[in-house]
Amino acid sequence: MEINTNTVAGIRKDERFEGWLLVRTAEQRMSSTGKPYLDMALADRTGIINAKMWDGTMPPTQGAIIKVRGTGNEFMGRLQLRVEKMKAATEQDGVDISLLVPSAPLAPEGMMAEVRSIVAGMQNQSIAKITEALLDRAGEALLTYPAAKQMHHAQRSGLLYHMVTMLRAAKALLVVYPFLNADLLLAGVIIHDLGKLRELDADEMGVVQDYTVEGKLLGHLVRGVVEIEEAGKACGAEQNAILLMQHMVLSHHGKTEYGSPVPPRFPEAEVLHTLDTLDSRLDEMLDALQRTMEGGFSEKVWAMENRQLYRYPGAVVEWEPQDCS
Repeated sequence: MEINTNTVAGIRKDERFEGWLLVRTAEQRMSSTGKPYLDMALADRTGIINAKMWDGTMPPTQGAIIKVRGTGNEFMGRLQLRVEKMKAATEQDGVDISLLVPSAPLAPEGMMAEVRSIVAGMQNQSIAKITEALLDRAGEALLTYPAAKQMHHAQRSGLLYHMVTMLRAAKALLVVYPFLNADLLLAGVIIHDLGKLRELDADEMGVVQDYTVEGKLLGHLVRGVVEIEEAGKACGAEQNAILLMQHMVLSHHGKTEYGSPVPPRFPEAEVLHTLDTLDSRLDEMLDALQRTMEGGFSEKVWAMENRQLYRYPGAVVEWEPQDCS
């Protein structure tokens, strides 16, 4: 098997790259002079990089594995890969796709154990039973599912990683604001995005092919509310617990224009919305800054109101979270 001796994270300006990459997106565009080129997002497990192939007219399909030869380039402070040649992988190449899929920085089994431990420590039995039931429904898929197709935590095990980082932040806030209902807040963090398991069509490598029909017609908020109702009734939970947890899910986007039909109407719901926004936006920022040269500005980040972010000298844009305990 041919080994990829280069990584996306290791690409530098004016340095050569040759190796296998995964196609996240690819489309043909036209330059200002009317010449066709390919605009692609290529990835391995260390990250995603924008790639350009000039005079390219046949974009590879999403999810394809290709061998790429090119050179690191800088455009407006942003690292790119200028592709000279590429070819599709065959079975004979024996490429290990697990080396090409961006993954959460923590082991999924450890993250799941951390989540289960938090549920086991809940005092409110109705909240605990509903949360446990929903985790049981999620099953093994939660170990690998991404949190999005292209936006925040769009990586293998990204949904679980998003959950765990929010749980850690929530536990820290509970020390500062002890009046918050700990069980309700922690349960809200765990269940708020579980509806994405039915919203996204993702494979075991965490690559999303598309939104499901149910995802397009209902979305994960509505799916989540329905599943809380079903789980609550099945385990004999108190109706008030069901209602509060449904509101947590339904309001966690914060505003109607962001998809929530109601705004947060009690403190735990507001904190959930704030934590979700913080965690997702920081992930988007780090992802963009990792592709930006030191001292330069990133591309416009759609999730950040099309802001261009500044990578100041010495900024920490990559970090290793602690292992789950």
